[in-house]
Amino acid sequence: MVDPGRRIAGRVSVCLCLSGAYIVAQQPDTSLLRRYYEEGEKALVEHRYDEAERAYEKLRQLDPGTAELHARLGLIYFQEGKFEQAVSALRQALKLKPNLPKAGTLLAMSLSELGRYTEALPGLEKGFRRSTDPPVKRMCGLQLARAYTGLHRDSEAVEVALEMTRLYPDDPEVLYHTGRLFGNFAYLTIQRLQQVARTSVWMRLAVGDLHESQEHHDLAISEYRQVLALDPGRPGIHYRLGRALLARSQLTSSAEDVAQALKEFEQELELDPTNANAAYEAGEIHRRSGQRDKAEEFFQIALQYYPDFEEAHVGLGRVLIARGKPELALPHLQKAISLDPEDDVCYFHLSQVYRALGNVAEQQKVLAEFQRLRSQKEREERSLIGRALSPREVTKQELDSEAAW
Repeated sequence: MVDPGRRIAGRVSVCLCLSGAYIVAQQPDTSLLRRYYEEGEKALVEHRYDEAERAYEKLRQLDPGTAELHARLGLIYFQEGKFEQAVSALRQALKLKPNLPKAGTLLAMSLSELGRYTEALPGLEKGFRRSTDPPVKRMCGLQLARAYTGLHRDSEAVEVALEMTRLYPDDPEVLYHTGRLFGNFAYLTIQRLQQVARTSVWMRLAVGDLHESQEHHDLAISEYRQVLALDPGRPGIHYRLGRALLARSQLTSSAEDVAQALKEFEQELELDPTNANAAYEAGEIHRRSGQRDKAEEFFQIALQYYPDFEEAHVGLGRVLIARGKPELALPHLQKAISLDPEDDVCYFHLSQVYRALGNVAEQQKVLAEFQRLRSQKEREERSLIGRALSPREVTKQELDSEAAW
């Protein structure tokens, strides 16, 4: 589950600039004030917060009636993680000057860091919904999502997270926190499902999906079969069962599992002829077993209902190459590349087509791209980033060991 107490990273000294020039303007002939102010500002800019704190505490002692001094100290305390002191300083600043810019937002974030979400919520909502300053909006959004989570207002937390990913699609911190939040929401939703419908089809299906995602294929198969026992005509379950059987066969090399998977895909198509995924998987099983006529038939069915099915275009292209029809394979492979320009397998088979058609220049061009993409793929597969975080929805097209078709 998401830890609502986790500190939101990032500095706010830039995005929450409270006017320091105003401080000096209050006492223009006081050199001591100016000296402490300059020392504090320099230390703050350089992130030497302990020195900035000492300088501003001296300033506050000399001039306790200036709201900006309290606000500046609140900012410094926040950066140091001294949130109780930040709350005290910021409340004093707002008592002296209720409309002090951005002090209310920083106060709300300090309260959120202390887990006082109910008190923080109004300021966070205002900062996120109304601020035109992107850094302020971003920090308030992160804190607001956490506050909603801490208050068990999970659907509102998800709404904020969705908006954050729209506003900051490439922000690593935003992606990390929203990913955790979505995972937490999914967990809570399944928990609720278990409470209200423990023995239902939907609970069995959820457990099956969970086992499948964790590659516990035997358990997934068992759950999917129990779903079918409860509701034999439910669309999609024969397909899920077939996928689990196929995944298990890849670990055990079981021809029986492959044969059973094919039966499940065919049964799925009897219930739902428009299931392009089931048609594709059936076609791929036939392709790998050398039954090209049947493979072509099923790939065509998949493309009939899902014309932009990239893997099906590649599969059909491979069958047509094997049947000596490179001119018919060409448009399918070109379409596949337009849908996924990073598919190295497609480039390899496109080079075969150009070779068969006698187009040496194009063959060399696409073969060079295949080699580039293949090297890139191998590098990615050696890293954690390149590994799949969730099971694929359909079988990925891969080069056969003999690289023939």
